[in-house]
Amino acid sequence: MSGKEQQYIQEAFDTNWVVPLGPNVNGFEEDLKAFVGGENEVVALSSGTAAVHLALLACGVGPGDEVIVQSFTFCASSHPVTYLGATPVFVDSEKDSWNIDPDLMEEAIKDRIAKTGRAPKAIVPVALYGMPYRIDRIMEIADRYGIPVVEDAAEGFGSRYRGKVLGTYGQFGVLSFNGNKMITTSGGGALLCRDPEAKQKIMWYATQARESYPYYQHEAIGYNYRLSNICAGIGRGQMTIVDEHIAHHKHVCSLYQQYFKDVPGIDVHVNPSPDSDSNYWLNTITIAPSVHVQGEEDAYKETVKGAVGGAAGVVHATTNPHTDCEPNNNVEALRVLLDKAGIEARPLWKPMHKQPVYKNAPAYVNGVSESLFKVGMCLPSGPCVSDEDVRYIADTILGAIV
Repeated sequence: MSGKEQQYIQEAFDTNWVVPLGPNVNGFEEDLKAFVGGENEVVALSSGTAAVHLALLACGVGPGDEVIVQSFTFCASSHPVTYLGATPVFVDSEKDSWNIDPDLMEEAIKDRIAKTGRAPKAIVPVALYGMPYRIDRIMEIADRYGIPVVEDAAEGFGSRYRGKVLGTYGQFGVLSFNGNKMITTSGGGALLCRDPEAKQKIMWYATQARESYPYYQHEAIGYNYRLSNICAGIGRGQMTIVDEHIAHHKHVCSLYQQYFKDVPGIDVHVNPSPDSDSNYWLNTITIAPSVHVQGEEDAYKETVKGAVGGAAGVVHATTNPHTDCEPNNNVEALRVLLDKAGIEARPLWKPMHKQPVYKNAPAYVNGVSESLFKVGMCLPSGPCVSDEDVRYIADTILGAIV
């Protein structure tokens, strides 16, 4: 933690603003507003998931509605749909960006209208691992059908498409400041809104929907979603170095490209066109089935004990190491080998349409996300990953190939 973060936190204690509002919250929102540019308003919240939830609520999503959601993503993009009694409609990805396929998305919209007589109430594209989605095409389709867009830029803080920051194209934009994001408030998020009126409505819902009486009067269901003034102090300090963090992630990506450029079967995922400017929040590689790895023959012979990837052990134990959709044996073998070498690597997000909890949800698939999940891996990318660390990671991977 830098001196700036400590300064803002100490000020909060000194002035007794140890609550989910205060000068740091206001200052953090102003810092974010300046960073994203344009006329956007910002509401600091307790998490990116809370931001998705409130954005969908503001879009009028309720019981019986449907929401288009990118399938290749973390569950925080789709779970809030179910919080509101609605149904996620999953749409698969395009090959180059790995994000929602706009053409398949339009097919899904047409089919849902034909089947239900109503258009989906919202569209949630996701900046997977920081990579920009084709927001120009997404917005063109969404506007034609009159569907609001909630940009899930939780992983894409600082990523740009055609020079404009993600989260500022749609009706709402979601940011996350979880402990592993581009900047962190330890836990937290924000919602970008188009105007002050939308901001006031979101803030009202985020503070238990209290009416203006001298006592607590509630005429709608609200939520306790505002960001702590302490956490916002961390965020204000982090905003002073956000450009350095983004530059470092891009630098790490360039190093991975350098180390793997001449390795057949291993490819680093990079910007597919000059329109895209990824923050490279998590650098990812794909490993072809033809690349064989030490210990591949023993992959999945044992179940995982505890959690993979910093979940603090909060998992259900399982007796079966296999599911019907999982990474290839060489990818799992490499993950285990890296773990033994003190390197945390993870599979890509498992597509939501292959999650048991969503087995009955409508899905429009083209095979892209499932095929990527089988061959993909996330590599260490954060601000504490040094050039020497990247060399060690790359050497370990190269040394594992047989």
